[in-house]
Amino acid sequence: PPPMECIFGLVGDGFTLLVADASARRSVFLYKQDEDKIFPIDEHKAMAVTGEPGDTTLFAELIQKNLALCTLRVGVPRSPHATAHFTRAIMAENLRRSPYFVNLLLAGHDKDEGPSLYYLDYLASLQKLNFAAHGYGAFFILSLFDRYYRPGMSLPEAIKLANLCIAQLRLRFVISTPAFTAKVVDTDGVRMVDLKNEGVRMVDLKNEEEMVVVEE
Repeated sequence: PPPMECIFGLVGDGFTLLVADASARRSVFLYKQDEDKIFPIDEHKAMAVTGEPGDTTLFAELIQKNLALCTLRVGVPRSPHATAHFTRAIMAENLRRSPYFVNLLLAGHDKDEGPSLYYLDYLASLQKLNFAAHGYGAFFILSLFDRYYRPGMSLPEAIKLANLCIAQLRLRFVISTPAFTAKVVDTDGVRMVDLKNEGVRMVDLKNEEEMVVVEE
């Protein structure tokens, strides 16, 4: 899968935040900057995908429609845990026949389990994590998560941390990442979040405790 794309997510207090860059690229060309790579699976689950453009859309819709069919048959939606393992089974089943070159993060919320985040790569390796990232941008993002993430973060704190990650990508990553989309999954469902990341944003590293993000 194209490693120049970047998606990341984290689990907070009662929610999971997914963030994805909004650029559609191929080779040295940038086609658009408003691509939505976060697909809603149902009312309380969403999937951020990165990889080959055709595979990402096909795989996300395959999971979405199959889960909708299962819900119609059984009458009960699958939990995020069951959804993650169902998705992994589809990925693993096709791995040696017609593989999907897709890396993804699955976010969900369950009234019993609470918020959750699952990491799945194109080799069908699945892991439940508090934070995760895909792409070359993960080298920068994971180090920031190691430093600043803590369990039970509020949504404003999570947005500040997401802005911090975006600021560092724009400062240090060799590939331009001008736009990002973000969605939150919680008890109210899946909804868009405004990160207010227009323009170049720099980080005030003198105040590390508050992770203040200031305009340049």
